Amino acid sequence: MPTSKKELRIEYKNLRKALSFDEIEEQSLAIANQLIQMPIWDKSYYHVFLPIEEQKEINTEFILHLLSGKDKEILISKSDFETRKMTHFLLTDNTKIKKNEYNIPEPVDGIEVPSSKVEVVFVPLLAYDIFGNRIGYGKGFYDKFLSECKPETLKIGLSFFEPVNQIDDVFESDIKLDFCVTPEKIYPF
Repeated sequence: MPTSKKELRIEYKNLRKALSFDEIEEQSLAIANQLIQMPIWDKSYYHVFLPIEEQKEINTEFILHLLSGKDKEILISKSDFETRKMTHFLLTDNTKIKKNEYNIPEPVDGIEVPSSKVEVVFVPLLAYDIFGNRIGYGKGFYDKFLSECKPETLKIGLSFFEPVNQIDDVFESDIKLDFCVTPEKIYPF
């Protein structure tokens, strides 16, 4: 069983590649339905990633509908690949979304909101373990962003898959999740 970040990245990219469009839609909806049961709806500012369809990421459209139905402030990000920094913008009816060179849908511009305002972050990931450690694509954008948030900010990973037992090469700078939500279960850490 692979346990290093590098091995797990390869394995989970392949597992996602094997999913059909219908499976992604169905499982993404199941994840949104799990979120409804969580005690997280008393907050105001929620950060949501927009999925890279080519990477078969979770379709967060269902979560966006949930948040807008509950009248929450929704934040989406733009990534700067030179500084590895994310800038967060309020998602409004006027927000123009454009894919960057890595096929990441991003806001063109808008009302900027500081990381310190964010109360709940839905975190993309490739794999995670039973201790709440996560593996992303390895660029460190989310670790940097999450380190700028308040300590009480809820970090909720979203995954199609169950956790692995342990990721061996975890760094001190890696920020742990508070929860991970799959189509079948909510894992608290």
